Amino acid sequence: MSEKRDYYEVLGVTRNASEADIKKAYRKLALKYHPDKNPDDKDAEEKFKEAAEAYEVLSDSEKRSRYDQFGHAGMGGAGGFGGGGMNMDDIFSQFGDIFGGAFGGGSFGGSRGGPRVVKGTNLRVKMKLTLQEIAEGVHKKIKVNKLVNAKDVTYKTCSACNGTGRITRVSQTFLGAMQTQTTCNVCRGAGKMIDKKPADADANGLVRQEELIELDIPAGVMDGMQLSVTGKGNAGPFDGIPGDLIVVIEEIPHEDLRRDGDHLHYDAYVNFVDAVLGSSVEIPTVSGKAKIKVEPGTQSGKVLRLKGKGLPVLQGYGTGDLFVHINVWTPKKVSKEEKEILEKLRESPNFEPTPDHNDKGFFQRMKDMFH
Repeated sequence: MSEKRDYYEVLGVTRNASEADIKKAYRKLALKYHPDKNPDDKDAEEKFKEAAEAYEVLSDSEKRSRYDQFGHAGMGGAGGFGGGGMNMDDIFSQFGDIFGGAFGGGSFGGSRGGPRVVKGTNLRVKMKLTLQEIAEGVHKKIKVNKLVNAKDVTYKTCSACNGTGRITRVSQTFLGAMQTQTTCNVCRGAGKMIDKKPADADANGLVRQEELIELDIPAGVMDGMQLSVTGKGNAGPFDGIPGDLIVVIEEIPHEDLRRDGDHLHYDAYVNFVDAVLGSSVEIPTVSGKAKIKVEPGTQSGKVLRLKGKGLPVLQGYGTGDLFVHINVWTPKKVSKEEKEILEKLRESPNFEPTPDHNDKGFFQRMKDMFH
C-alpha cells in the first residue's frame, strides 16, 4: 500500500469510538481476513496486517492520543519511523487473545494457543532540533543505551505452566465446574525460564549495550511531539519482541524568530526617519536573510506578511508565512541640535496625528493577520 489509510477508517469506527468498540471492530476484521480462512490470499493478508497495525495504535491510549494530534507523522509514518513492519508472529503474540480460540491449528496455531512472546519495554530519548532543522527535516544519528539479549543464554521449560504459558484453574460453581485460563505469572506467558546465563546478564538474560540508531526526522515537527521507532527499544525477555524507541522533540528557540504553529514572527525595528522617508530592512529567515521594503509613512505596528517563508505543514501540503512586525523606534535621548530640529517640526501640520480607516488599531491588525 503506497499510502497509509486513516486508522479509524481501517477499523470502520468513529474518532470517538470507545476501547470496546475498537476491540470489537478489530476482532471482526481479524476473523474476516485471518490467514486460516484465506489461505494464499495476499490481499487478505495485507488487510489482516493493516487492521492489526491500526489496532496496535488505537488500543494504546498514549499512541492514540499522539495519532489524533499528529496523524501518521506522529507515529513516524515516514523516514524510518513507525509501524507497517508487523509480521504474523508479532500480531499473534501481541493480540492472540483477540481471536479467542475461534481457529484451531493451522500455520499460526502455535503462536496463538501456546506460549506468547514477551515484548520489551519502550525507551524514551529527547532530541533537540534547531528551527532550521525543523524547517528542512534532518537525518540524525543517536547513541542509545538499551537492553539486549545476552549471548550464550539457555532456557528450560517453565515448571509452573509446563511450557504452555498459561495456568488453568478449575473451580466449582452452582452451574458446575468452571475452567479458566490466565497468563502464567512465573514466565509471563513465555513458557520458558532461563537455565544458564552470563554473569553480567540480569534475571531476564538481558545486558546493556550501546547502539547507534539513524533517524530521519520529518520537516515541520513541533516541540513536545513524540515519534515512535518500531523495534528499537529494549529487547523482549526470552528472545521476545523488542519495544519501541520514543523520540521526544525539543525545539531550540531561535534567536530572532518566534514560532506560532507553521507561522513565524519577527519584530523589525526601524528608526523614525526611515519610517517617514521609506527604506529597506534586512530581516532573518529560517534559512538565511531577506530584504523587505518599508514604504514611506509606515506606521508603528504595521505587519508585513511574507508568504511561504514560515515552516512546512507537517504531514500536509504548503508552508506557513513569516509575519514582520514593524516597530518605529523612538529615541530615548537626543542631542541639543536634534532637539532643536524636532522642536521646529513639532508644529508642522504633517506631524499632526490624522489616522483614517486605513490606520487599523492593534486588535484589527491581529484579526487581519491570519486572513
